Amino acid sequence: MEATAALSEVEQAFPWFFPSVIFILGAMVGSFLNVVIYRVPAGKSIVTPGSHCACGQPIKWFHNIPIFTWILLRGRASCCNRPYSVRYPLVELLTAALFLAIWLRMSHASAVGGCVLISLLIAATFIDLDHMIIPDSITIGGTVAAVMISFLIPATHGFSHSEIYLLGSIRSGFASIVGVLIGSGLILWIALLAESILKKEAMGFGDVKFMGLLGAFLGWPGAIFTVFGGAVVGTVWFAIALIWQKIADRPTSAVLPAETPDGQTTEVALGTHVPFGPMLAIAGAIYLLIAKPYFELYLSTVLQLW
Repeated sequence: MEATAALSEVEQAFPWFFPSVIFILGAMVGSFLNVVIYRVPAGKSIVTPGSHCACGQPIKWFHNIPIFTWILLRGRASCCNRPYSVRYPLVELLTAALFLAIWLRMSHASAVGGCVLISLLIAATFIDLDHMIIPDSITIGGTVAAVMISFLIPATHGFSHSEIYLLGSIRSGFASIVGVLIGSGLILWIALLAESILKKEAMGFGDVKFMGLLGAFLGWPGAIFTVFGGAVVGTVWFAIALIWQKIADRPTSAVLPAETPDGQTTEVALGTHVPFGPMLAIAGAIYLLIAKPYFELYLSTVLQLW
């Protein structure tokens, strides 16, 4: 209680302090996510070796400061002057901004799960865009982590530790497990139905596992919103990609990568494979940060009418 009171006093005296810490933490996590995005699909360790340039030289710590290093070095490595992608600072900035948004919009306890989820969504999004896969270490590993966090932090699903016999922890963990089953089960049935109609594979099993992860963190209402919200996001994204191909002399991958059924790179068109994970990730983030109270109110109204 004394520690909580002390933290409250600091927050009241310096309202900018904790948001600044969260933003910096998010940038640091974003820097780590860049490592995950590059190394995990390649089967490399995310621990060793340490950060190094494409030329093989280790990156000094003062040249590895999130966001600012890229700006100060003007997007070039200090050791060999090679350019490196602007995506590195963008991932760091995106993670930092979303961490800050979560801190400002959610309770401090529930923000823990929110930040873990956002980190997994960012990693999955860019890996899926690059390789059209979502590794099991993110989907299955993230789902296990989500269930554990739900038990340890009941606020993840809106429950409290103060309930008798830790009933809040049990309810929160159960809500996470139900979210896994609803999320993965719903998209699996959609995939099977589409496959029976189209007579070909309509969705990868990685997306099914990814929805299990989202359901574990967001609960069954969030899973339902994410599945149908992801379809809306995908439709808009697909339309933008088609328009981009018509009016701009740029590669398709600049907007949305696409493959033929046998895995060959091609332009976006009906019948091509496109990554669905990023669309689900965007819909999940929208639910977490914006839509949750409104969608839950909508669901409660519909259930009352029944």
